[in-house]
Amino acid sequence: MAQAPCPADHDKLLAVLKANVKASGGPANGGFETNEWAAVVARDGAVCAIAFSGPTADSQWPGSRLVAAEKANTANGLSLAQMALSTANLYAGAEPGGPLFGLQETNPVNQAAAYAGDPKTFGSASDPLVGKPIGGIVVFGGGLALYDGKSIVGGIGVSGDSSCADHNVAWRVRAALGLDKVPAGVNPNRKDAIVYDLDPGGKSASGWGHPLCAGTEADIAAELGAGVGGSIHK
Repeated sequence: MAQAPCPADHDKLLAVLKANVKASGGPANGGFETNEWAAVVARDGAVCAIAFSGPTADSQWPGSRLVAAEKANTANGLSLAQMALSTANLYAGAEPGGPLFGLQETNPVNQAAAYAGDPKTFGSASDPLVGKPIGGIVVFGGGLALYDGKSIVGGIGVSGDSSCADHNVAWRVRAALGLDKVPAGVNPNRKDAIVYDLDPGGKSASGWGHPLCAGTEADIAAELGAGVGGSIHK
């Protein structure tokens, strides 16, 4: 069966990721400033590119390879040509009592693909996940749908720092790839931006909120246009 085209190949993803992670020479993103994994899925849900920003595969959390791929799957799988949802937008609704509670259980991870292959190839152009659907649903920041100005073409996931910093990195990478032509979302102006509007009891005013992380991620999100609320800047 013919596969959907990949929105970004491995080399392009690697270059853009490194340029947008502080540990590999890029700008600050407000969190731990650790190295990151990034994964891209095509519109059909197949993983088509994976990269890491550090010098070796264990220079960033090894577990984040799958988290990044599942974030990409989530954003692609829950976004449409006319409306984007980031993984950050799903947090509040997936909490107990929320309208999306249980969402994480709906698309099981493809375990045959997730743990297959030679770890020495992880993050390379020949990563064993490439060409396979990964599945999985992640309901915290770091996953964004990809838009080329004509339609939705897939999703990107970033993992390896705080979820708030992952969102910032994904936002930067998507823009650098030219795949940020988001038509609409749950934020009127900032489309699928992260929403920092949880009250002290954890309730989201918009219903699409995400918790603040411990660093300056919300300030950087405000500067990037990647976030709504939560910033100390007035």
